[in-house]
Amino acid sequence: MADKKTTDAFNIPDKELDISLRPDKFADFVGQEKVLDRLQLAVDAARMRGDVLDHVLLSGPPGLGKTTLSYIIGDAMGANVKATSGPVIDKPGDLAGLLTGLERGDILFIDEIHRMQKTVEEYLYSAMEDFVIDIMIDQGANARSVRLELPHFTLVGATTRSGLISAPLRSRFGLSNRLNYYGSKELKSIVSRSSRILNIDLDDSGLTEIAGRSRGTPRIANNLLKRVRDYAQVRTPGEIVNADIADKALTMLDIDKHGLDEMDKRILETIMHKFSGGPVGLNTVAVSVGEEADTIEEVYEPYLIQEGYINRTAKGRVVTKLCYDRFGIAVNSDGVD
Repeated sequence: MADKKTTDAFNIPDKELDISLRPDKFADFVGQEKVLDRLQLAVDAARMRGDVLDHVLLSGPPGLGKTTLSYIIGDAMGANVKATSGPVIDKPGDLAGLLTGLERGDILFIDEIHRMQKTVEEYLYSAMEDFVIDIMIDQGANARSVRLELPHFTLVGATTRSGLISAPLRSRFGLSNRLNYYGSKELKSIVSRSSRILNIDLDDSGLTEIAGRSRGTPRIANNLLKRVRDYAQVRTPGEIVNADIADKALTMLDIDKHGLDEMDKRILETIMHKFSGGPVGLNTVAVSVGEEADTIEEVYEPYLIQEGYINRTAKGRVVTKLCYDRFGIAVNSDGVD
């Protein structure tokens, strides 16, 4: 019987592929070397002492591997991982239910921890530091506090906006690590590994093409690989996926050579043409392109700023000369020609 990972990829549902493409050990995780070294050292030291790992905070843009690392940490510690997200924990009782269901050494992973309710967050302070939680029972004259003893556990928090995490919560994390965008060499390794799992015949030029348009993000790289797989299956069956096939597939998705998608280009062109290159406020840009301001700030802007297309200033967003050059637009002292 064929191994699960080498089964014909066209017969595996995407949901199952998403799980299988995640590395489950430190050795299989590509990139973020400094973060991996620090986490591995902490895990090895905790295991040698027979102790519980310190609380871990992982920050960085979406799709860089924060969730994956939390499960890798759990595997390395031989611990169970219970996952949730900040907005889901609506009241202290929800948090108490999660914490009391843990066993010693278990990992509680909270995604988007910066979106947790302030009243809930305050209950985490004693849970993280003293492994107790005080819950108020009833209201008014009958109100009383009940202290619950908790097993020693590890909280792994993930956030895309570390600046929104309060200082008291941040100070209780023993290990704080930021994940950065990946280089093209690292993305090629990730796409190569994923193509083997999906049983896609991809040459080096195809790898380079997909990696170069992945915005420095493994999640995007894997998504693009699956879309190239679909194109190759239908339009070029039996052929090795090369740069030409990958280019045609990604062009169909409106993703250019530099990884800019339709919304990226709409944002940049709006600032260049409607607002003479800026400065322009975020909310104005959001209304102009028909997207939420938070989505632009959290999803699109980090890459555009990192690549040098946009600058944030006190007066608003401003596009750079590189942006004009990439779009083939000449500028003079008065603005766009």
